[in-house]
Amino acid sequence: MGRKWNNIKEKKASKDANTSRIYAKFGREIYVAAKQGEPDPELNQTLKFVLERAKTYSVPKHIVDRAIDKAKGGSEENFDELRYEGFGPNGSMVIVDALTNNVNRTASEVRAAFGKNGGNMGVSGSVAYMFDATAVIGVEGKSEEEVLEILMEADVDARDILEEEDAVIVYAEPDQFHAVQEAFKGAGVTEFSVAELTMLAQNDVELPEDAQEQFEKMIDAIEDLEDVQQVYHNVDLGE
Repeated sequence: MGRKWNNIKEKKASKDANTSRIYAKFGREIYVAAKQGEPDPELNQTLKFVLERAKTYSVPKHIVDRAIDKAKGGSEENFDELRYEGFGPNGSMVIVDALTNNVNRTASEVRAAFGKNGGNMGVSGSVAYMFDATAVIGVEGKSEEEVLEILMEADVDARDILEEEDAVIVYAEPDQFHAVQEAFKGAGVTEFSVAELTMLAQNDVELPEDAQEQFEKMIDAIEDLEDVQQVYHNVDLGE
C-alpha cells in the first residue's frame, strides 16, 4: 500500500488550477449531496464528507455556498450517480465514477475516452472486485507513533498507518472515515492534507514506458470529461 496521496492530490490540483475544473466538479458533488439530504453538514454525513474533501483542495467558500444555496432553492436539476469499469493497455484496470444529468451522453463519452486510447469498457463487476473501498486520511506534523496513539485512545481501528512524504496517512474501512477524523480533531488536529473515500487497488501494476504513456493519456481523457468525478486505477505511475 502507499500511493503518495499528497502528491496525487497536488498533481490533480495543479492540473486543474488554470481551468477551475476541480471547483466545478466539487460544486456539482456538493449540490447533489445537499439536495439528497439536509443542506446542513451536521445533519447530512454525505455532505459533511464532501465538504471535508473540498477543504483539502482549497475549494473557495463561494463555490461551496453557491452549490448549497442552489440545493436549498429547490433546483429541479437531477443527477444520476454512475460507475463504469474498464481496462487500459496491458490489462490495467480502471474505475470511473460520474454524476450526470444525461446518462446516454456520459456513457458514450466515457466509452470513447477508453476506446480512443487503447482501452475498452467492461461490464459491471469486471474490475471492482480487484479494488477495496478505503478511507484515506492524512495529517501533517504528527509522527506515525503519535497517530497510532491518537487512534488507540479513541478506540478507532485502521487498516494501516504509513509515513508518506511529509504526512502520515491512515488507511481505514469506509465506515471509519468520520471516526478517524473525530479522533484527530479530539487531539487538536483541524487540517487534513488528504480526506478521501477511494477505491484502492489490491495490487498495483507497472507498465512499460510506451504503455504507461498511453495509459496516462487515457486517464487524462477520462478525467477531462465534465461528468466524471473520480477515476481509480491499479497502475503505479511513480508519483
